[in-house]
Amino acid sequence: MTAVIFGSSMGNAEEAANKIAANLGIDTVLNISETSADEINEFDKLIIGSSTWGSGDLQDDMDAFDFSELNLSGKTVALFGVGDSSSYDDTYCDALGILFEKCTELGANIVGATEAPKYDFTESRAARDGGFVGLALDFDNHGDEVDSRISNWCDQIRANFS
Repeated sequence: MTAVIFGSSMGNAEEAANKIAANLGIDTVLNISETSADEINEFDKLIIGSSTWGSGDLQDDMDAFDFSELNLSGKTVALFGVGDSSSYDDTYCDALGILFEKCTELGANIVGATEAPKYDFTESRAARDGGFVGLALDFDNHGDEVDSRISNWCDQIRANFS
Protein backbone atom coordinates (compact mmCIF):
# COMPACT_ATOMS: atom_id res chain seq x y z
CA MET A 1 0.00 0.00 0.00
CA THR A 2 1.17 3.48 -0.90
CA ALA A 3 0.28 6.88 0.53
CA VAL A 4 1.14 10.40 -0.52
CA ILE A 5 1.74 12.62 2.52
CA PHE A 6 2.13 16.39 2.41
CA GLY A 7 2.60 19.47 4.55
CA SER A 8 1.24 22.64 2.95
CA SER A 9 0.51 26.17 4.16
CA MET A 10 -0.48 27.96 0.95
CA GLY A 11 -1.86 24.96 -0.94
CA ASN A 12 0.92 24.34 -3.47
CA ALA A 13 2.33 21.21 -1.80
CA GLU A 14 -1.22 19.89 -1.40
CA GLU A 15 -1.90 20.52 -5.08
CA ALA A 16 1.33 18.74 -6.02
CA ALA A 17 0.45 15.79 -3.74
CA ASN A 18 -2.95 15.41 -5.38
CA LYS A 19 -1.48 15.62 -8.89
CA ILE A 20 1.17 13.01 -8.04
CA ALA A 21 -1.45 10.69 -6.55
CA ALA A 22 -3.72 11.07 -9.57
CA ASN A 23 -0.86 10.46 -11.99
CA LEU A 24 0.23 7.29 -10.16
CA GLY A 25 -3.28 6.03 -9.35
CA ILE A 26 -2.77 6.31 -5.58
CA ASP A 27 -5.98 6.65 -3.58
CA THR A 28 -4.54 7.73 -0.23
CA VAL A 29 -3.43 11.35 0.16
CA LEU A 30 -2.82 12.46 3.74
CA ASN A 31 -2.27 15.89 5.26
CA ILE A 32 0.49 15.49 7.86
CA SER A 33 -1.46 17.76 10.24
CA GLU A 34 -4.25 15.16 10.37
CA THR A 35 -2.13 12.00 10.33
CA SER A 36 -0.44 9.95 13.04
CA ALA A 37 2.82 8.05 12.84
CA ASP A 38 0.88 4.82 13.47
CA GLU A 39 -1.25 5.49 10.41
CA ILE A 40 1.79 6.24 8.24
CA ASN A 41 3.59 3.12 9.50
CA GLU A 42 0.82 0.97 8.00
CA PHE A 43 2.04 1.84 4.48
CA ASP A 44 4.97 0.05 2.89
CA LYS A 45 5.61 2.78 0.29
CA LEU A 46 5.42 6.53 0.78
CA ILE A 47 5.66 9.70 -1.25
CA ILE A 48 6.30 12.62 1.10
CA GLY A 49 6.41 16.31 0.29
CA SER A 50 6.56 19.69 1.95
CA SER A 51 6.76 23.31 1.06
CA THR A 52 9.77 25.26 2.28
CA TRP A 53 8.78 27.88 4.79
CA GLY A 54 10.51 30.84 6.40
CA SER A 55 14.25 30.71 5.92
CA GLY A 56 14.59 27.19 4.61
CA ASP A 57 12.42 25.33 7.11
CA LEU A 58 9.91 22.53 6.77
CA GLN A 59 6.31 23.65 6.53
CA ASP A 60 4.95 24.18 10.08
CA ASP A 61 2.83 21.01 10.33
CA MET A 62 5.60 18.88 8.84
CA ASP A 63 8.12 20.50 11.18
CA ALA A 64 5.93 19.72 14.21
CA PHE A 65 5.58 16.05 13.24
CA ASP A 66 7.70 13.59 15.27
CA PHE A 67 9.58 11.67 12.58
CA SER A 68 11.27 9.50 15.22
CA GLU A 69 7.99 7.59 15.58
CA LEU A 70 8.12 6.45 11.95
CA ASN A 71 9.32 3.02 10.91
CA LEU A 72 10.87 3.66 7.49
CA SER A 73 13.52 0.96 7.60
CA GLY A 74 13.68 -0.64 4.15
CA LYS A 75 10.56 1.16 2.91
CA THR A 76 10.49 2.76 -0.52
CA VAL A 77 10.12 6.53 -0.21
CA ALA A 78 10.04 9.25 -2.86
CA LEU A 79 10.21 12.92 -1.93
CA PHE A 80 8.99 16.19 -3.40
CA GLY A 81 9.37 19.78 -2.32
CA VAL A 82 7.95 23.16 -3.17
CA GLY A 83 9.94 26.38 -2.99
CA ASP A 84 10.48 29.82 -4.47
CA SER A 85 13.70 29.88 -6.48
CA SER A 86 13.63 33.65 -6.96
CA SER A 87 12.73 35.21 -3.59
CA TYR A 88 14.43 32.46 -1.58
CA ASP A 89 17.23 31.52 -3.94
CA ASP A 90 19.58 30.60 -1.07
CA THR A 91 17.13 28.14 0.54
CA TYR A 92 15.30 26.83 -2.53
CA CYS A 93 13.43 23.63 -1.64
CA ASP A 94 15.43 23.16 1.56
CA ALA A 95 12.42 21.28 2.99
CA LEU A 96 13.04 18.59 0.37
CA GLY A 97 16.61 18.25 1.65
CA ILE A 98 15.44 18.13 5.26
CA LEU A 99 12.94 15.37 4.43
CA PHE A 100 15.72 13.46 2.66
CA GLU A 101 17.95 13.71 5.74
CA LYS A 102 15.18 12.62 8.13
CA CYS A 103 14.01 9.71 5.98
CA THR A 104 17.55 8.52 5.25
CA GLU A 105 18.36 8.54 8.97
CA LEU A 106 15.31 6.31 9.50
CA GLY A 107 16.52 3.77 6.94
CA ALA A 108 14.25 4.59 4.01
CA ASN A 109 15.17 3.51 0.49
CA ILE A 110 14.92 6.88 -1.29
CA VAL A 111 14.02 6.85 -4.98
CA GLY A 112 13.23 9.61 -7.47
CA ALA A 113 16.32 11.81 -7.63
CA THR A 114 16.07 14.36 -10.43
CA GLU A 115 18.29 16.70 -12.38
CA ALA A 116 18.55 20.14 -10.84
CA PRO A 117 15.94 22.42 -12.40
CA LYS A 118 17.30 25.20 -14.58
CA TYR A 119 16.10 27.84 -12.11
CA ASP A 120 18.06 30.80 -10.77
CA PHE A 121 18.77 29.57 -7.25
CA THR A 122 22.10 29.76 -5.45
CA GLU A 123 21.77 27.09 -2.74
CA SER A 124 19.58 24.21 -1.66
CA ARG A 125 19.86 21.47 0.97
CA ALA A 126 18.13 19.24 -1.58
CA ALA A 127 20.93 19.58 -4.14
CA ARG A 128 23.27 16.58 -4.15
CA ASP A 129 25.71 15.27 -6.74
CA GLY A 130 24.61 17.75 -9.41
CA GLY A 131 20.92 16.94 -9.01
CA PHE A 132 18.13 16.97 -6.47
CA VAL A 133 17.18 14.24 -3.99
CA GLY A 134 13.60 14.32 -5.28
CA LEU A 135 11.18 16.44 -7.26
CA ALA A 136 11.70 20.20 -6.80
CA LEU A 137 8.80 22.43 -7.80
CA ASP A 138 8.38 26.21 -8.03
CA PHE A 139 4.74 27.23 -8.44
CA ASP A 140 5.56 30.95 -7.96
CA ASN A 141 8.05 31.45 -10.77
CA HIS A 142 7.76 28.35 -12.94
CA GLY A 143 4.12 27.33 -12.54
CA ASP A 144 3.85 26.57 -16.25
CA GLU A 145 6.35 23.72 -15.76
CA VAL A 146 4.76 22.09 -12.70
CA ASP A 147 2.47 19.66 -14.51
CA SER A 148 5.16 18.45 -16.91
CA ARG A 149 7.74 18.09 -14.10
CA ILE A 150 5.25 16.06 -12.05
CA SER A 151 4.34 13.89 -15.04
CA ASN A 152 7.98 13.20 -15.93
CA TRP A 153 8.87 12.41 -12.31
CA CYS A 154 5.89 10.08 -11.94
CA ASP A 155 7.02 8.24 -15.09
CA GLN A 156 10.47 7.91 -13.50
CA ILE A 157 9.24 6.50 -10.17
CA ARG A 158 6.16 4.57 -11.37
CA ALA A 159 7.86 1.15 -11.29
CA ASN A 160 8.69 1.67 -7.61
CA PHE A 161 5.06 2.33 -6.71
CA SER A 162 3.18 -0.20 -8.86
